[in-house]
Amino acid sequence: MAVTTTANVLGIEAFDLVAPIELRSPWTEEDAQAVIRTVYRHVLGNDYLMQSERLTYAESLLKQGNISVREFVRMVAKSPLYRDKFFHCNSQIRFIELNYKHLLGRAPYDEAEISFHTKLYGSQGFNAEIDSYIDSEEYLSAFGENIAPYFRGFTSQSGQKTVGFGRMFKLYRGYANSDRAQSGKGKAKLGREVAQNAANHIIPPTGATVAELNPAAKLSGLSGGEDGRLYLIKVSQVNRGGSVPVRRAQDSLVVSFEQLSTKLKQLNKSGVRVLSITAAN
Repeated sequence: MAVTTTANVLGIEAFDLVAPIELRSPWTEEDAQAVIRTVYRHVLGNDYLMQSERLTYAESLLKQGNISVREFVRMVAKSPLYRDKFFHCNSQIRFIELNYKHLLGRAPYDEAEISFHTKLYGSQGFNAEIDSYIDSEEYLSAFGENIAPYFRGFTSQSGQKTVGFGRMFKLYRGYANSDRAQSGKGKAKLGREVAQNAANHIIPPTGATVAELNPAAKLSGLSGGEDGRLYLIKVSQVNRGGSVPVRRAQDSLVVSFEQLSTKLKQLNKSGVRVLSITAAN
């Protein structure tokens, strides 16, 4: 089932109609490698992984059938690699936010969830904090033993709260973005909204324009020139030095046929890459 009819506008089209990755018996080496790649990408927040950082022992156990996908996830989340990327460099609240995202595939819903994990870590430590997600009924219900975690917060799975949809957009900033490349490094993204039990405004990670979010208004105030034709130009936005380090996958603008050639020349001179040109009316 499609995540949403506007998945491309919201920047979550990479998860639209994509089946979860599961290690089913009998599986092949290729199947195991696909699961390993998926777990690394999701649990490590899409951060770059060097060959020397790979958890070869854990990979070997999985490929030999000695551990399940769930136990492989646990080994990744308890590894020094995960600690270095997300525990040591973040506030405690931010770390909890990321654990929800990486291990349960959703954002925390309310202050009670944050408070529970804050107290748990304070009393029992890092390993107990990680185990609390992976050993939860929610994890087992969503992923079981052999499904790699994925973003459930963009779907309408049973048991999820509506407020989680908006919260996910504060934690997820695009398919090409990593959890260590976001603005306000180390600080919680949901602190105020969660503390006040308030809903989040959805801010698409793709830099979608107001026109795209409201297609009916896309053409208002625009003239298509003499022949009435309008074109939607999608471009890859360049992240200039000194700007906030949040990648915007694409931006867009609507121009008339008469303006099209001039606008393309301007975009090329500015170094912006044109992704597509399509009729807008």
